[in-house]
Amino acid sequence: MITVEFLGPIQKPVLSMEASTLHDVARVLKEDSEMAQWIDSCAVAVNDMLVSTLDTVLKEGDKVSLLPPVCGG
Repeated sequence: MITVEFLGPIQKPVLSMEASTLHDVARVLKEDSEMAQWIDSCAVAVNDMLVSTLDTVLKEGDKVSLLPPVCGG
């Protein structure tokens, strides 16, 4: 089981799910119409380390964080 946390304006509760790669996580999240708008624009971290590919392998207890783009100055 892994956990997925949604940061910033996404405003969704933490999700626990079975997933072996980030492809699995993305597939589940894209089924949620609310999340579909965020999936392609978010940075993704696994255990607080940014990753750049959905091929990233996940293991039991991993934490996936979705970080939406932010504006500021």
